[in-house]
Amino acid sequence: MIRTRHILLKLFITALVAGCLLLIYLDAKITSTFVDKMWEVPAKVYARPLELFSGARLGADDLAYELEVLGYRKVTHTTGPGQVARNRDRFEIYTRGFTFPGEREAARRVLVELRGQRVQTISAGNQGIDLMRLDPVQIGGIYPLHGEDRVLVRLEDVPATLRDGLLATEDHRFYDHWGISLIGIARAAWSNLRSGQVVAGGSTITQQLVKNYYLTPERTIVRKVTEVLMAILLDLHYEKDQILESYINEVYLGQEGRRSVHGFALAARHYFDTPLGQLDLPQQALLIGMIKGPSLYNPKRNPERALARRNVVLGEMAQLGVITEAQAQAAKAKPLGLNSKHQIQGTFPAYLDLVRRQLRQEYRDEDLTTLGLSIFTPFDPLLQRQIERSTTTVLDQLNKGGELESASVVTRFDSGEVAALVGGRQVRYAGFNRALDARRPAGSLLKPAVYLAALEQPRKYSLATVLVDAPMKVAGPGGTTWEPRNYDRKVHGDVLLYRALANSYNLATARLGMDLGLGSIVDMLHRLGIEGYIPEVPALTLGAGEYSPMDMTAMYQTIAAGGFRIPLRSIREVVDAQGSALKRYPLEYDRTVSLQATNLLTYALRSVVREGTGRGAYRYLPADFDVAGKTGTTNDGRDSWFAGFSGDLLAVTWIGRDDNGSTGLTGSSGALKVWAHFMAAASERPLGYRMPDGMETAWIEEHTGYLTGKGCPDSRLLPFISGSEPRQSTNCAARSTGIKDWFQSLFGGDDE
Repeated sequence: MIRTRHILLKLFITALVAGCLLLIYLDAKITSTFVDKMWEVPAKVYARPLELFSGARLGADDLAYELEVLGYRKVTHTTGPGQVARNRDRFEIYTRGFTFPGEREAARRVLVELRGQRVQTISAGNQGIDLMRLDPVQIGGIYPLHGEDRVLVRLEDVPATLRDGLLATEDHRFYDHWGISLIGIARAAWSNLRSGQVVAGGSTITQQLVKNYYLTPERTIVRKVTEVLMAILLDLHYEKDQILESYINEVYLGQEGRRSVHGFALAARHYFDTPLGQLDLPQQALLIGMIKGPSLYNPKRNPERALARRNVVLGEMAQLGVITEAQAQAAKAKPLGLNSKHQIQGTFPAYLDLVRRQLRQEYRDEDLTTLGLSIFTPFDPLLQRQIERSTTTVLDQLNKGGELESASVVTRFDSGEVAALVGGRQVRYAGFNRALDARRPAGSLLKPAVYLAALEQPRKYSLATVLVDAPMKVAGPGGTTWEPRNYDRKVHGDVLLYRALANSYNLATARLGMDLGLGSIVDMLHRLGIEGYIPEVPALTLGAGEYSPMDMTAMYQTIAAGGFRIPLRSIREVVDAQGSALKRYPLEYDRTVSLQATNLLTYALRSVVREGTGRGAYRYLPADFDVAGKTGTTNDGRDSWFAGFSGDLLAVTWIGRDDNGSTGLTGSSGALKVWAHFMAAASERPLGYRMPDGMETAWIEEHTGYLTGKGCPDSRLLPFISGSEPRQSTNCAARSTGIKDWFQSLFGGDDE
């Protein structure tokens, strides 16, 4: 007997010590992490803010679209932030305001009037406004692996009816108990006993918060006991308002794909596209009702069940005096009022992928998913919409079956900022990002590097240098032979350098590349911005190797910028949760290629679209809208490429098949169409031609490359680096009747 008591005493002491150690552990866990967990927020990624000023190029439909993706509610007359009233080209906008890095744009009612495709006037009250910015579109976030997202809100900013309705429905004795409800636990225990398993929890709001923050959702006695202990400890250490605020920000309210919707503020945006503070009573009740079963009562999937649950909540709110019976009946009569438009957040996965990759070069994943950073990008929703439209329109025309895939990158080449990006035919699909990861031969898209390497040697090469387009063979390893052919299977004999590029002659290009040396071609590609491996083989002159659309964008970015290598950027600024700038990403550039040689190449790339393989662009573009670009086609038509730029935008487009099968397309019959369709709608400024110092023009004869006179047979005005003009002449004097073509107009009409 004594021995039994001794054993029981030891067991009791052991259990007591273990219990004390468990309490100490749980207490430390709560006190060391609760405040941090309250404010763990994923990084938010924002588009550029739309700037409005008199004279800005902006159509009424574009402004309407921007406001739509921002979630502005259409009304007949604005009464509060986040509303817009439109009468044709007249917009009354009650802006939400936004805290930009170092500056606050206040919420206010403004009147914006447009005419044609321009902003005419902006005013607030009777005061004119020179410049204003709308709040930027949040295009997504960088979430933890479990995909949790939240928009945090302070308790004082939560509508009183939502707060009181939540307590009435979930825990009406919240401010009276010590974190647990003994009555609730007894009721749940009885239900579990009767069923023989854990079917009810009797959880208070505090217990639910503990479960969400610290525990798994499994239904076991051990987990339930731990939950009770932690709830008591949490209530002991923290104020009731802190606990309630944390719950309002943390409670799980549904799923959007792989992303969890946590907290009432995010749920208000997700289901109603409305800030939490602007929800009406039936919308508040709907969200409260969803707590019982976010999937079961999801209003988008189960509207009738969600409506019934909402009305039950309204009844409970009236019963406990949160609202009157009349208010409850009026709210029950209203529809769900869901946001019916396509969700904007998280629907640009290819661009977000680019942002994520650039951020991870400098930030830990943990920082990106918990510190509440704000990432400001140059992403332009209007340009994105247009490149998506162009991609879908052209691919549907070319291939309705869906085998063809496409990827495009759009930059503002004066800054190197990536403004839009398409990663595949399904433009909103978060799968394989072809813009960054599809690595294919570039075909003739690489040829400008060959010609640029030549033009950097003005004593030997100019646009008027005669190249030989004739068959050639190059011996390779193991007795192999490389024997290129022209796409048209023809031989063109002697051709001027600029015409060889304009018409994309393979034989002339390959001969030129071999004369220059493969090392100089590799060096030029690196200087233009290609950072990966480049095979030093003869076929490199015609595009051999593996390159992504982003690689090609980097290359053409340098060409468009006049030989300045500007790193491609998808981030403008990173701001912490307190609004302080952590890092800015200013414009960086480095001259890597001769300005004069790049100018000559740009002239030749203009010839590509005016009279060469890219002339199909002018089926879309106005005849007087100057652009420059290059087509690219790989063996058996597996890849169709086009890269080109106007006066403000650069775009690179690829079309191909994931199985690397033949597309049956050339660069001009495929990718060019997407590019031109986009540029015709999106570009605001044609390319202007300005010769830098150290250059001049001369009339040459197009077949021989000899100097000739203005108005002589087959004469053409070409730019030259000073001293590189042809030495031989046709002996034809200038005539009084000069030609009036586009090329002459580039250099100022009749001036020589």
